[in-house]
Amino acid sequence: MTDRLKHYYEGLGFKCGLELHQQIAGHKLFCNCPSRVRGKKKDIEVERQLRAAAGEMGGVDIAAEFEMAKHKRQVYTGDSDCVCEIELDDEPPRSLNREALQVALQVALMLNAKIIDEIQVMRKTVVDGSNVSGFQRTALVATDGYIETSKGKVRIDVICLEEEAAQKLEETKETIKWNLDRLGVPLIEVGTGPDIKYPDHAKEVAEKIGMVMKSTGKTIRGIGSVRQDVNVSIKGHPRVEIKGFQDLRTIPKVIENEVERQLNEMKKKKKIEPHVRKALPDGTTEFMRPMPGASRMYPETDIAPITPDLSSVEKVELIEEKAERIEKLGVGKDLAKLISREHMADLFFEFVEKYKNVKAAFIAETILPTLKELKRKHKVDIDKIEKEHLEKIFEALDKGKIGKDSVVDILKKIPEIKKLKDLENIIEQFVLISDEELEKGIKRIIEENKSNTFGALMGMAMKKFKGKAEGKKISEILKKLLNQ
Repeated sequence: MTDRLKHYYEGLGFKCGLELHQQIAGHKLFCNCPSRVRGKKKDIEVERQLRAAAGEMGGVDIAAEFEMAKHKRQVYTGDSDCVCEIELDDEPPRSLNREALQVALQVALMLNAKIIDEIQVMRKTVVDGSNVSGFQRTALVATDGYIETSKGKVRIDVICLEEEAAQKLEETKETIKWNLDRLGVPLIEVGTGPDIKYPDHAKEVAEKIGMVMKSTGKTIRGIGSVRQDVNVSIKGHPRVEIKGFQDLRTIPKVIENEVERQLNEMKKKKKIEPHVRKALPDGTTEFMRPMPGASRMYPETDIAPITPDLSSVEKVELIEEKAERIEKLGVGKDLAKLISREHMADLFFEFVEKYKNVKAAFIAETILPTLKELKRKHKVDIDKIEKEHLEKIFEALDKGKIGKDSVVDILKKIPEIKKLKDLENIIEQFVLISDEELEKGIKRIIEENKSNTFGALMGMAMKKFKGKAEGKKISEILKKLLNQ
């Protein structure tokens, strides 16, 4: 960003903060239904009409009143493999998912935050239909953290653990239809202070916090598993919350457009209220509802307060720290980052330690880019390639039994085998021949094709000794024999 643009945003009194939400793998927050299952069958269907309840201070939240005024019927469908009576609000919640709490505590510590002495689950009134009960359960885990960025320190105001909402399927004038399968999935929410300097800075902050959460190795991946909300205001305009970001790359553009929209609104000299807007694909936004207030929060009396046990929280190495360690072993920077982001670093380090005669860079290439290429280019079902299969291949390489050139051909055959012993038989087909045998064979090729060029002879030798000798070794012997 140019200095001119920086001064422009500073002059506007630009303020911006983020809320990031990340789903956690395992099971749901208050029941044992799995987090990851997205049911194929729809054997559950119920209908509800939601009404807003008064908060702890006796008032009804303005956003809840706004949604309730629509008088829409809420229709819920789900798969009984991942939906139970708790999601249907027909049974009280069970105890809070301790594994999910551990992940939230790990994130809090990595964000330099102060853990709450006693965690109290609260009910947050939500009557847009996304929660069958009419409220979302949420718990404040930590406060007063920070991250370092290229533009200075950004405060982390809150870290919460809460329930994921149901997924909206369709909406008509009278009805909204929802899928319950993801309702209740654990969700970590990280909220920053209004310390973001410029639109581009918001993207950097989102990437950094996202990296921290993913470093736990316990997050769900895929579309919809992570979301960002952006809070934006300029001098003279109240805070606006923008929801619906899926792609981090769109954040700067949406913020830029929102600032211009706020400037135009202020020119109209009308009263402007804080509100929530939805991010649209073209980078603009549209009104969703009034800004919720404090009236929508009240204690969850079905769940006892929790005193967090920090002694059991395992220290997590950040993705970027693992990438640096991988790079130091001779792996390219981009591949090192990719292995770390894909949570394959531990497997990589295990193989490097175990198979010392195999270069770390080759191990890195094999466990990620090579497998992806096999799937993309050769339609190989790489899901059937297990750790034990890779161990057998690297063991053969480590002992000098096979060459690197044969690894791809061996990997291609793995989905066809039924037991590990079959892989040993495949490896036997690619056992390297001795240098003496190789030299005899190449000499025979030269004698039978004396008028051919080096390239032609090399092609013949590679074809004859495919899987039996390394290309580098074939080239060395061929050059030696031709120069005699």
